[in-house]
Order: sequence, then C-alpha cells, then structure tokens
Amino acid sequence: MNPDSSSTTRYFASYCLPIAVVCVVTFFTGASADVLAEQPSSAKLANTDLLTMQGDIASQLVDAADQFLDQQLIDSHTSRERHWQRELSSQRAYAVSIASNRSRLRRILGIANESIACRELSLLATTEHSALVGTGDGYEVLEVQWSAFGDVTGFGLMLEPKDRAAVVNVVAIPHCDITPEQLCGLVPGLPAQSQFARRLAESGCRVVIPLLINRTPKMRGISHREWLHRAAYEMGRTLTGYELEKVLALVSYFDQQDLPVGVFGWGDGGRLATYAAALDDRIDVVVTSGDFGSLATLWRQPLDRMVFSLLDEFDDARLAAMIAPRRMIVEYGTAPTANVAMGAGNGGAPYTIEDARADVVETEVQAARRLASGLTEEDWLTATKANHPGHESTLAEWLNTSNQQVSVVVDGVAPQAARALTDPQQRHAQQFAELDRHTQSLLRDSQWARQERFWKQLDTSSLQAYESSLAPLRKSFYDDVIGRFDLPLADPHPRSRTIEETDQWIRYEVVLDVFDGLFAYGLLTVPKGIGDGERRPVVVCQHGLEGRPQSVIGEKDFHYYKAFATALAERGYVTFAPQNPYIFEDRFRTLQRKANTIGKTLFSLIVPQHQQIVNWLQTLPCVDGDRIAFYGLSYGGKTAMRVPPLVREYCLSICSADFNEWVDKNASTHNPRSYVNTGEYEIFEWNLGHTFNYAEMAALIAPRPFMVERGHSDGVADDWTVAWEYAKVRRLYAAELKIGERTEIEWFDGPHSINGVGTYQFLDRHFR
Repeated sequence: MNPDSSSTTRYFASYCLPIAVVCVVTFFTGASADVLAEQPSSAKLANTDLLTMQGDIASQLVDAADQFLDQQLIDSHTSRERHWQRELSSQRAYAVSIASNRSRLRRILGIANESIACRELSLLATTEHSALVGTGDGYEVLEVQWSAFGDVTGFGLMLEPKDRAAVVNVVAIPHCDITPEQLCGLVPGLPAQSQFARRLAESGCRVVIPLLINRTPKMRGISHREWLHRAAYEMGRTLTGYELEKVLALVSYFDQQDLPVGVFGWGDGGRLATYAAALDDRIDVVVTSGDFGSLATLWRQPLDRMVFSLLDEFDDARLAAMIAPRRMIVEYGTAPTANVAMGAGNGGAPYTIEDARADVVETEVQAARRLASGLTEEDWLTATKANHPGHESTLAEWLNTSNQQVSVVVDGVAPQAARALTDPQQRHAQQFAELDRHTQSLLRDSQWARQERFWKQLDTSSLQAYESSLAPLRKSFYDDVIGRFDLPLADPHPRSRTIEETDQWIRYEVVLDVFDGLFAYGLLTVPKGIGDGERRPVVVCQHGLEGRPQSVIGEKDFHYYKAFATALAERGYVTFAPQNPYIFEDRFRTLQRKANTIGKTLFSLIVPQHQQIVNWLQTLPCVDGDRIAFYGLSYGGKTAMRVPPLVREYCLSICSADFNEWVDKNASTHNPRSYVNTGEYEIFEWNLGHTFNYAEMAALIAPRPFMVERGHSDGVADDWTVAWEYAKVRRLYAAELKIGERTEIEWFDGPHSINGVGTYQFLDRHFR
C-alpha cells in the first residue's frame, strides 16, 4: 500500500528527500565566511577547548576502551545478583526460584529444545568384532554410542562392573585433548594416578567416558574446537552446549537406574561437569577438577569456551550455588595449563589456560556457601588442592557422599586390550563431522527463523505503522545482538585543533568524551565559503579494518578509500572521519572477547561513540542536524549496517564493500569466503543467524535512504550472494513501502574499494 500523504510529508520534513537529481560537483554557495573558526586564531574550533593530546590517539582510544571494559567486568561482580530471587525456605522452593536462571543458562549455552531422552546405549559391535575392547580389575571396557540431540550422537567407552553390582553411575569427562582410552589406561598418554575413570571403575562404579572434540589444529592454527565453535556461535549454539547435551543424555540414561548419578570432570571436562550439575538436579554429586575459579578470565581462555553474556549473571559461586544442596567437590591445582600466543598458525585466537589461585577458589567457595546459606549444611561444597585429577582423598569423599560402603582402590592396574582399538582419528572425525552437519542444518533453516521473528512482525501499511512495528525489533537488536551499556553519555567536552588547510577546506582533529574513560576521536573537514546562517549536510566517512581517519582523507590507502572524506568536502559537504576501535589486531579483538563475556560487543562501544559524535555535530552552526549521513567501507560497511539502525540521527546510510549474505559468510563451513577459516576470530556475533542478517539490518534503517556500493572483483563475497540479500531490501523499499527511490545498489567493475560515482550521486540527490 502507498504511504498516506501525511506520513510522506512528515518523512520528507524529517529526512529531507527531494527526488530531483543534481549532477554538479559543488552545489553549495554562500559568502566567504568560516563560521567555525575561532577569531582571531583558527587553532581550534569555536566553543571547544584546545586539543593537547600527543602521540597516537588511536592507540590511546583502544587503551581507553580496554580500561573501560575492565571496569565493566569488575562492576559485573556486584550487579549479577539483580538476576536472582532465591527462596531458601525449602529445597523445592529453591529449585522453583532458580528455574528462570537455569533456563537462561541453557539459552546462552546454546542448549535448544532438540535434546533426546536417551533410554539406551548402543554397543558398537560389527561382524568382525564385539563391543568389548578391554578388561580390567572387576570391569569390562565397551565401546558405546548414544543419541544426544537432533541427528548427533555421543561416543565413548563404558566401564561396566563384572561379577558385581555397580554402586554409582558416573559420567567421567576428560580434558578435551585426552581420549577415553587414555582416561581409563587402555593406551599411554596419562599418568596412572590421573586415570580417575579407571580408578572409579576399580572401586565399583559404572563409568561412561564421552569423547570430546580436541584442541589440536585443524587448519592455519584454528583448532578443531574453535573451528566448530565459530559457526555454532553465529547460530546461537556453542561447542560447550553441544557437548553438554551429550553429557546430559547420559544422565537421562543413568536416571532410569536406581543408583546415585555422579559427574566427574577435569579441565574442559570440569567446566562441563559444573554446567551439567547446575542445570540438571538428577546429578547427585559432582567433582570439578582444574577449572573452578577460572571464569573471571574467560575472555583470555580458548575461544571455544566463550559463552555470550555469561558473566552478566553467572560466576563460579553462583553456578555452584545452583547445585546446592547436592554434593560438590572442587579440586584445584590440576589445570591442564597451556599458552598459545597470537599468530600461532596465523588464524586461531590466542589463549591461556592456567590454575586458579587458591585464594580465588576459596573466595568463590565461600560466596557459594553464603548464597545457599540456610538451605543445607556448609559441607555440601568442599575444595582441596591436588597435584593430579582424581586424588585419593577426592575419590574417597566422592564414594562416601554416595552413601556406599566402598573402599577406594589406590593403585590398580591398567586394563588389557581385548582387540585392536578403533582408530581414534577416524572416530574423532566422525564426531566432528556430525556437529558440523548439525550447525550447517541450522544455517540452512535460519532464514525461516528470521522470517518468523522479524519479517512477519513488520507492518508496512504506512510509514508511520512501519516505524512503530520496528520499535521492539530495534530494541532486540540493540539489547540482544549489539549489547547496550545502560549508561548516560558524558558531557562531550569537545577538544579540537587545526591540522590542515587548503583554499577549499579546513580540517580539525576532534576528541569527545563518551563514557567515563571512553572517548571518540576523528577528523572534521569543513568546506570554505559557508555563508552566515547556512547549514550544510554532513557525511560521516568510516574507515575499515586496521584503518584510521587519516586513511579516508588523502594519499594513504587511496587505492581503497579514494580520499572520499576529502572528495566529499570538495563537493561542499561537511565530513567527519571517526576512529573506530577495530585497529591493532589482537588488541582490539581482545575488546570483543572481554565485551562478549558480559553480553556486549565492539559495537556496544561504537554505537555510543557515534551517538556522541552526531549529537555534537548537530551543535555546529554550519551543520544541518537533520541531514547527517553515514558512509563506510569494509569494516566501516559493517558499521553502516549496525550503527544507523540505532543512531537515528543518521538519516541515510551507505554500505560499501561489505554488504552480502552475512550469516552464511560467518557460519558456513562450505563457503570458501567464510570467516570460519580466517584470522578474524572476533567477527562472530552471538545468534545472529536466527535474528538479523544484513537484509534485516537494512530494514531497521528503512524508511531512511540506504545504498550498497559493490565492486564485481570484491573478494568479500560473490556477486550473487550480494544480490540475493539485497533483493530482500529492494522488495521492502519498492514493493512494500512504495519508496523504491530511497534505495539503490551500484555495481561497478572494480575491487574492494570506494567507487565514488553512484554513491556521490545518491548523496547529492537526497541532500540537494
């Protein structure tokens, strides 16, 4: 339906969109007066303080952002309790009171409603051999498989008591680089004292050891775990969640039997054990070894451990308190330490795994006891220092907790192989391929999820109705995808200094405060000849990855940017080139990792920076505050898709050298241009696949003008994927909102760069 005339009038008044095309190089006129320069000196802008910062301001901006996020992480410690409403009057009341917390934990771990109630384990026998792979002291070792979720199975070894009844059912979860055979002593690779699965079996337990995906490199330094996690994260899943579902399927199998159920994990397995017991009260006792107390450093641990927004609500103390009044035993001093530096293999994220300090562990233990105080006795949670996982005292405490009169076998002997073992690499490859296929199936179906969650919520009967229907979707985009800091903007306290001048324009460096400690920085270029009282439109010109404001103004990086901030100033526009924080490689990628732990992203910083920039630009006497456009290349094009939906003062957005089928580019393991295989490990955004692709982001910009600039030789994506995604945008503007003149795509025969032909005409047309 065509928008009604009143809506159209209001829109034109708001966004200044005459249709006539103006094809002149410089179309503004006026008397020769620089209304911004402070007289008699032009060392700075009027109504600003003199900028005195020295050195690399871009580097200082990244440092400031890092310090700001560090403070936010500290503040999250005291703000987490707002999510909790514990009722400690009874165990039943307590379980009810934390049900919503469990639900949120499942959601952020990516555990969906795909779980299967596991009723049986399959013995992996063939016509050539039985499932029996070994025999030990009082038990047999069997290869088993089970249904976990979707079409994904778990694989592992079951240590089944022989000639006696089991006393406890145990899921023994190794560190990711330890195989089930190593954990039970069938093959070398783990000291005998650390083979806690074997020692539990020798003490009378039925034990299943699940196989975890390992952290050995798959390609270019990207581990198997990180490679799977990257795509899963984009689809609202995590590798941690996938493996948890395998563990919880075993718990459901054990729950059918009249025996206590325990989970014992070490390293990565220790973290899985904690999550599993926090989520599932069918687990009677849990041991976590070598991981408790580590969540404060989640941002520098392996990328595959990342859980978006975890530290906004949870920490080790709160996870442990979710287990009360059931028994929890913590071993510390046993972490399988590692340190992988930046650039190791050129693709994977750097990480550190280290032992938590004793004082950190004790602080978390005491906090957990306080949170559960009154529900049970304090000895429900104990922590001991050990020099290996599965210390004798831990195993004794474990078995005593299960109310079984069983003695721990201290020494024991390794089981004997009954036949040739299955090739571990082949078995790992099968499990790896299952998880990859599952994520790719989610990717294929994600467009239908977005159809339901986004497109069917739009009311296109009029522009006013459309704007109203966007409000909850825009809020979800900010809160759930970008991440919003609930902080007021600071007084901008603008500081400036003149850095360059020609006969056509004058250029200033500008710094603005945003939040306490966080600032914005950029270059303002003002054409000369602006008359008294005349107000010009502004184009904010955004650089790409590892770029600077200086990249968009001159000869530096000209082959990418064509000095478009200067070229537009010479056409008569005021231009502003901001410094975005995606610079200095791992330094900025660390910002993303820190932010993700509390439900934020790089754009949680960039959006308020841009909001402060446009707020300040609107105060300048030569600026028409209703005509501020955004134009970004590459990572600046990513900004063009994410910032204008939220900074409403941007009345027009141009995405150059970035627009494409973004979800596929991030989550596909088949697309040769996918980020799954590259060094941009910060690029993945939590659950974007089910929420907002680029067409949905463009719809959040509508009904404001939106344009795509695309070179046929741009390696970011193939032309047909760009066209596929843009077709949805074109349909919205032209067929549904009846404002087809407000969107355009320019195809040009060129590379990953500014073209500056159709886009300049687009700006001229809408800003006549």
